[in-house]
Amino acid sequence: MSTIPHADEAPDEAPNGRARPARSTVEHRRLASSGPPDGPLSESGPWMRWGPYLAERAWGTVREDYSPDGSAWDYFPHDHARSRAYRWNEDGMAGICDLHQRLCLALALWNGRDPILKERMFGLTGSEGNHGEDVKDYWWYPDALPSHALLRWRYHYPQQAFPYADLVAENRRRGKSDPEYELLDTGVFDRGYWVVEATYAKAAPDDVLMRVTVKNAGPVTDRIHVLPTLWFRNTWSWEQGASRPELRLDGDAVVATHESLGEYRLEAAAGPGGGAPESLFCENETNAPRVFGPGAAPGTPYPKDGINDHVVTGAPTVNPSRRGTKAAWWYVADVAPGETVEFRLRLRAAREPDLLGPEWAGAPLDATVAERTAEADAFYAAVTPAGTPPEEARVLRQGFAGMIWSKQYYAYDLSRWLDGDPGQPPPPAARLRGRNTAWRHLDAADIFSMPDPWEYPWFAAWDLAFHAVTFAYIDPTFAKYQLIAMCREWFMHPNGALAAYEWAFDDVNPPVHAWAAAMVFEIDGGRDREFLAHVFQKLLLNFTWWVNRKDAESNDLFEGGFLGLDNIGPFDRSHLPVDGVLEQSDGTAWMAQYCLAMLAIALELAREDRSYEGLVTKFLEHFVQISRAMNRSGLWDESDGFFYDRLVGAGSDPIELRYKSIVGVIPALAALVVDDKLMRVNDVAGFRKRFAAFAERSRGVRSGIFETGREVGHLRTAPEGTELLLSVVSPEHLRRLLAEVLDEDSLLSPYGLRSISRRHRDAPFTVRIGDVSATIDYEPAESRSGLFGGNSNWRGPVWFPLNYLVVAALERYHRFLGDAFTVECPTGSGRMLTLQGVADELRRRLIAIFLPGADGRRPLYGAVARYHTDPEWQNLLEFHEYFNGEDGAALGASHQTGWTGLVAALIAGGGVLPRRSPARRPAGAGGAPRRPS
Repeated sequence: MSTIPHADEAPDEAPNGRARPARSTVEHRRLASSGPPDGPLSESGPWMRWGPYLAERAWGTVREDYSPDGSAWDYFPHDHARSRAYRWNEDGMAGICDLHQRLCLALALWNGRDPILKERMFGLTGSEGNHGEDVKDYWWYPDALPSHALLRWRYHYPQQAFPYADLVAENRRRGKSDPEYELLDTGVFDRGYWVVEATYAKAAPDDVLMRVTVKNAGPVTDRIHVLPTLWFRNTWSWEQGASRPELRLDGDAVVATHESLGEYRLEAAAGPGGGAPESLFCENETNAPRVFGPGAAPGTPYPKDGINDHVVTGAPTVNPSRRGTKAAWWYVADVAPGETVEFRLRLRAAREPDLLGPEWAGAPLDATVAERTAEADAFYAAVTPAGTPPEEARVLRQGFAGMIWSKQYYAYDLSRWLDGDPGQPPPPAARLRGRNTAWRHLDAADIFSMPDPWEYPWFAAWDLAFHAVTFAYIDPTFAKYQLIAMCREWFMHPNGALAAYEWAFDDVNPPVHAWAAAMVFEIDGGRDREFLAHVFQKLLLNFTWWVNRKDAESNDLFEGGFLGLDNIGPFDRSHLPVDGVLEQSDGTAWMAQYCLAMLAIALELAREDRSYEGLVTKFLEHFVQISRAMNRSGLWDESDGFFYDRLVGAGSDPIELRYKSIVGVIPALAALVVDDKLMRVNDVAGFRKRFAAFAERSRGVRSGIFETGREVGHLRTAPEGTELLLSVVSPEHLRRLLAEVLDEDSLLSPYGLRSISRRHRDAPFTVRIGDVSATIDYEPAESRSGLFGGNSNWRGPVWFPLNYLVVAALERYHRFLGDAFTVECPTGSGRMLTLQGVADELRRRLIAIFLPGADGRRPLYGAVARYHTDPEWQNLLEFHEYFNGEDGAALGASHQTGWTGLVAALIAGGGVLPRRSPARRPAGAGGAPRRPS
């Protein structure tokens, strides 16, 4: 949590200390037309009406699971996806849709050899993959504008039959100690593939041009089938009396008519050979006999998979009258080796004037794409700090593009899901005692930033906080919208809990939303107090929930359990193997940080509204209580200079879990610097009174301790005024903690901070409690532990959220302690750095994951030769879930553009916190100058 800037303090200073780029590009002006962040979707602004809101996987999700035992992956598998209508949302490749996902447009392909059309990405379920769920396709997001005026997507499609069965069988054969068997490992790309790019460029908010290019990257001439597909999300099957929309052919256009959306036209230009594509129509309705058995009554002779069956087998499953609710333009092209062909389409509102004319597919389309590309260049030039090296600029732009492409429409009405739809068979009675039954009030129909568009196509509360911070650099309105949406009355539980994620809304994630709100406010220039107040009032309820529900002994030590850290402990912290209470270093520290974030927001709001003064004092007092409890609890081990969890109530004495992990670093994150100017401006009586008392106890001391023997706050006086550091960890304890954190034999990796100390590679930690024995070791890549199942692998890899928070905390400490406070980095090297220097070093190591090294190879791609040597693959970046603690190789979800998108924020900000100019920096407390990258 940083000190929130005043509106009168350098409003045009960027977080990197340089002049803030002028927000005067065409794209910035488009974004300025968006509605308020607390408004409904319909007020998002005209350029937001169409976007990449289509999911990349809707099968295997909780929303589509109507099984009695909650086996989502098995109830709606990939094999059903082409044939079975979705209840809650749609999926596709390179897809766009309107804000309410009424009408969808996406790309389907066929290489002439596959058993099915390639309409969606293929991947393994949680039980099929040897490391959990895992997508087995290759695609990227090279470019995007926040308004979606420009979107670029890329996919590599094998020319030979896609090895579906081989991928499933081989990964099932492999164990947790084996690497994943990837599509590249099958050798299918060695026999040729298609390079497919889809570009969307808006001529106007409701006029979307689509250009698809296909390059033959194979050795011989081959044939490709390209099927841009338009369809309505099925809403009529679930609502009695609901109107049914229609698609119909009108010359060279498929006309879409919808009750609330109006009329749109999908126009198709001639193909590469000059011939017109064929139109195919079916219904977005389930092929019941195929899905449920031959005894099921077919609802239509032209079901959802009708186009698939007609193209692949020639079946008479498309409507000869050219009507339906799903349609495709079917292009076929023979392409020579190295040759590229193009396909051009246009989706536009029939009600709007035709600005491009009948020759839209020629020069007007080319000019529009060129114009939007130039606008994207200007926008990212404004976002990228001057002097940023080209490769870092590439990481920034593709990182932000991935964030934009990861927006998805998310619908989920819990009451309807639990009880079933009118006129439909009732769900199994067991579901009323199963997942998410306590969240009947939740009724979502919104646009969310997803953690990963395939592996995690649903919102996740604490992921979303980091997404918002990243979005704040390119679209602050959307960033604010995300944080507000989590606190809506139809989302937040009446008891104040935030919904964690759809697999378990009741799970407990770190309470980082107040921190994120303050960061978004700060990155956006520190002016939107209305947003800050809106979030603060809702988070008061959530803070109370934490105090009442997660402090079992009422001793200001918090449990929390999972807290997003998965396998980082020797046992599942949410389900202890023995009786007792786990006093968590991270649970308590997160609450200390929560207090400080709320305190800083209250200080800012009290500048214009004195009703917040009492809350300033309240959060100061609560922080002191938590900090005091943590320092007296025994969670800090004086002999080791580290924080550990303790299990109490499982025996006669508390059991200290003495293993070193990122959990022990989290207490250092709770730090806030408050300067005298802020307190003078606010004139907050209660806070100033307590501040004066603290000053009296510390009189005559340059850096004082508020409580004898228990360090919870420190004062520094200088000619410019007085600064206050509130922190759980004292400067001396911080120095000792960093000695372990910055040791390359422990947590410091060449690519950031590991989640488990490397010391446990040779010395695993084992605890025995009665008949229960549990062990944790260092695993730099995929975890062999099955504690949580799926992709839950925090036993060593580097992951961005906590690294980002550590960088921010170090910058805060440096702001207070100044250049005189140095530590050895790396430990044992003899190299002394200020804390700002350490923060910059961590930032450099994290960004290096994505940059070509001296050998020209990007660490994230590890030993995958094609990414390093093939020009078609070299500069395409993926933002994975986490990274190998030794070599930086990418692991986990392959498009985790959510929290790993923080790398773009690190580049855009040149760090995390604003760098104060020397003229305003208190003596001895300022930041080191920014070094060139």
